[in-house]
Amino acid sequence: MKQAAKVMTLADIARLAGVSESTASRALRDNPVINAQTRQKVQQIAADHQFKVNATARSLRTQKSHTIAVIILFDAKTQQAISDPFLLDILGVIADELTAKGYDMLLSTSKTTDKDWRSYYFDSKRADGLIVIGQGEHDARVDQLAAAGVPFVLWGAATGTEQYPVIGSDNRQGAQLAVAHLIKQGCKRVAFLGDIRHTEIEMRYLGYQDALRAAGIQPEPALQLNTDFTAQAGYLQTQQALFDQLDSLDGIFAASDAIAMGAMKALLEHGIKVPQQVAIVGFDDIAMSAYCTPSLTTVKQDTHAGGQLLVAELLSRIDGGQAASQLLPVKLVDRQSSLRSDL
Repeated sequence: MKQAAKVMTLADIARLAGVSESTASRALRDNPVINAQTRQKVQQIAADHQFKVNATARSLRTQKSHTIAVIILFDAKTQQAISDPFLLDILGVIADELTAKGYDMLLSTSKTTDKDWRSYYFDSKRADGLIVIGQGEHDARVDQLAAAGVPFVLWGAATGTEQYPVIGSDNRQGAQLAVAHLIKQGCKRVAFLGDIRHTEIEMRYLGYQDALRAAGIQPEPALQLNTDFTAQAGYLQTQQALFDQLDSLDGIFAASDAIAMGAMKALLEHGIKVPQQVAIVGFDDIAMSAYCTPSLTTVKQDTHAGGQLLVAELLSRIDGGQAASQLLPVKLVDRQSSLRSDL
């Protein structure tokens, strides 16, 4: 009778690779804490021996769920997710990264999950760590996570006072690029549409002011209009708050592409030519920005790098490593809504 092939265990893989079981386990999850050469060696040995991690046994052994909770923060007033279309892009990257690292994703929102996050996700073993997306008005639950030592990372804007890692775009620089571009196109009175109670949007407002002052233009408080993250809000603000200023207004910087598209619709309905009379720039570079009419000039965030970093930094924290806040570069994407052919 032919003898059955031996079933390989994690201990066997670790022994063949000359590493500890914990190192082998991390290497099989492609954890960046382990150097690339060791990861490749362990993964090759596992592939050669057709080794598959037993998820149930692993969970029982490690007392980990191998699940990451992703919490989307909603605006307390409007109950809208921050930059809804942007979320779809970054969530897709996070899901792909977690799958590749052997983790499941549990998606929740602050609107539906009003429980204590530490108890609900971490203490109950529902999740090994959390990714929080959408840094809106201050949420005390984020501070509670930090105080409790729960591994988590946040997508947003770092202010330098946080006791936890924040991954996000260089919002201030992006806004400065956008408004400097509008000024280069001949704009002298530029409105700002966005809710500066949110940290990311406050950074964009500071960048807006930076660009104006660099050009010798004094920011006008009357042109800063608190606007929710929706096309409808951009439309209504332009219809109502900006309507009486359209004779002298020649530029709009919107803190999201959705706001910009709403503002553009309001202008076009009033017979205002975009960009000849009023030039517009948005922020995010969502898919629709290239296909609206006119196409929208915008600031592009690197959602791919952002999603990858959120996962990598969180898994590093879960494995006892250090994680630091990181600022991702942005770039201006020139399109029809701001480019004036006569300049």
